[in-house]
Amino acid sequence: MTAADNLRGSFFMVVAMAGFAVEDMFLKAAGKTLPLGQILLIFGLGGLTAFCVLARRKGQPIWSSDYLSPAILVRSAFEATGRVFYALAFLLIPLSVASAILQATPLVVIASAAVLLGERVGWRRWTAVGVGLCGVLLILRPGLDGFDASAMLAVVGMIGFAGRDVATRVAPKTLSNLQLGICGFGVLTLAGAGLMLWQGGVRLPSAVEAAYLVTATCFGVFAYNSLTVAMRTGEVGAVTPWRYTRLVFAMILGIAVFGERPDLLTIIGSVIVVSSGTFALLRARKAASESLT
Repeated sequence: MTAADNLRGSFFMVVAMAGFAVEDMFLKAAGKTLPLGQILLIFGLGGLTAFCVLARRKGQPIWSSDYLSPAILVRSAFEATGRVFYALAFLLIPLSVASAILQATPLVVIASAAVLLGERVGWRRWTAVGVGLCGVLLILRPGLDGFDASAMLAVVGMIGFAGRDVATRVAPKTLSNLQLGICGFGVLTLAGAGLMLWQGGVRLPSAVEAAYLVTATCFGVFAYNSLTVAMRTGEVGAVTPWRYTRLVFAMILGIAVFGERPDLLTIIGSVIVVSSGTFALLRARKAASESLT
């Protein structure tokens, strides 16, 4: 791949992260008046429909027996956990705080891949993982007056997304990115339906609430497609660090739309998490290049 490919891939990664941040913003706005189960059900159905249409346009089957493979079933369980708990988190705590905790996902993926998949991780990356998790503790501040137990929901969501990413590494290669999108949004639809039944009942969204959900779905599908383009265009090591721009967009939207004011510990913890994750990703890229020489 050329430098131009990496530049284009990085651009699409930034666009994808902006799209995900806007998606979260509209879902949080809808969550002020709508039950979470109903939000996830409608959002999941919207995304599922969009990916089914995209798959058919590319001549790809909507259903695959590989959806029932052990790796995909594990991936689906983690996907549902990540989606539900992260949504619960940003409905209850500031969007900027939830997004900051989410940025530790790549660090947990690195540690999990080393332990579960036997991937080689040097001491520098292990150090980065440890430092990054200390940054998460600064954001959470357990035992201090500023501790909010609701922030633990974001931690569970982050673990869910990390488990999904690790399971994706061993998922059947026969499944395309669009089919993984179908699977992911299908699981989200089921999780939303189950949560909605548990919460009890459903009501017709108002015009404003419907607009929030439709807009969130559009940005979510757009962001997912941009993410796919980014990962297929540039080198993983060059493109992936730009994932952390999601935190920047989340903080801007949280301040501008919801009036959030991240405190000093949250900002310091966020910087530590992002710096550690970026270092770990760059080290992985260097190690991969060295193994080829």
